[in-house]
Amino acid sequence: MLFTPLSAPSLPLRNRIVMAPMTRSRAVDHNTPNALMAEYYGQRASAGLIVTEGTSPSPNGLGYARIPGLFTEAHVQGWKQVTDAVHAKGGKIFVQLMHTGRVAHVANLPEGAEVLAPTAEVCPGEMFTDTQGMQPHSAPRAMSEDDIAHAVAEYARSAQLAIDAGFDGVELHAANGYLIEQFLNANVNHRTDGYGGSIEGRNRFALEVARATAAAIGADKVGIRLSPYGVFNGMGAYPDVEAQYLALTEALAQLGILYVHLLDHSALGAPPVPAEFKFRLRVAFHGLFILAGGFDQASAESALHAGHANLIAFARPFIANPDLVERMQAKAALNPLDMATFYTPGPKGYTDYPALGA
Repeated sequence: MLFTPLSAPSLPLRNRIVMAPMTRSRAVDHNTPNALMAEYYGQRASAGLIVTEGTSPSPNGLGYARIPGLFTEAHVQGWKQVTDAVHAKGGKIFVQLMHTGRVAHVANLPEGAEVLAPTAEVCPGEMFTDTQGMQPHSAPRAMSEDDIAHAVAEYARSAQLAIDAGFDGVELHAANGYLIEQFLNANVNHRTDGYGGSIEGRNRFALEVARATAAAIGADKVGIRLSPYGVFNGMGAYPDVEAQYLALTEALAQLGILYVHLLDHSALGAPPVPAEFKFRLRVAFHGLFILAGGFDQASAESALHAGHANLIAFARPFIANPDLVERMQAKAALNPLDMATFYTPGPKGYTDYPALGA
């Protein structure tokens, strides 16, 4: 089933293979996408759907070095190179909107930007900066309700710019410990106002962002990525996690968004998302369902045949194999990964992996 088309009305795809979003840190000039990035995504356009690396809707969300933004006209023009390259090869591409929130260091932010989060608690751990090397995460400022409203508006505006840039839609990054999940997760969100303190309160920011984004570009162009049970960036499970994510998914279904993209981090050592819980989320959501996390071709086929998902996302295999779809069809060997070049500037380890027969 991996190679069969998907005939969803708003998103017809030529196969069921999704290129998952992966940070690659090549937006070197004021966080602006460039020709090298267009080459990279164009090489991988045989995927049914590409979801780009996390892209900030706000200057305040550029927490990592050299990640792209989508909040200026220069960003729009840069991304047009990417969408044109993918569409020229018959592919489809969504941009993943990722505000890093407290997962940031001030050395990575542009002038005038600041680190914001639901509370003033510092994210554990360190991150890389180009100017100072590895550094502890910077202390965030707790967001006021005005800050929250402004951030919601930034997401909606960025979604509009995504359509201007030629994207087929947007994916809201509500996983991996970034801003939306910082509001979702009870271990991090200790607010006592209407944006915390309960399942409804913790879900509020995610749903406001989803609602505003859907209003801006149409619900049929909006997806969301979730990672319940993930531990990245100070996250982790909590007593109400399943009840909360079921409530969130039911509310997203009512909004009519296109897809839920569920990430299971267990392949990287996190606790697994229980199979029964995945099934309950699948039943609760009426749109497309994407599963990600440690799949190979055989396990992906099994999940599709069992009806667990409509689409399967692959991450690292796409880094080293621009022609991953063709390799899987041919049962060909995969190129080895060069992990040392995952986040380094330039074409090495980015656009220089060989295709079959090269």
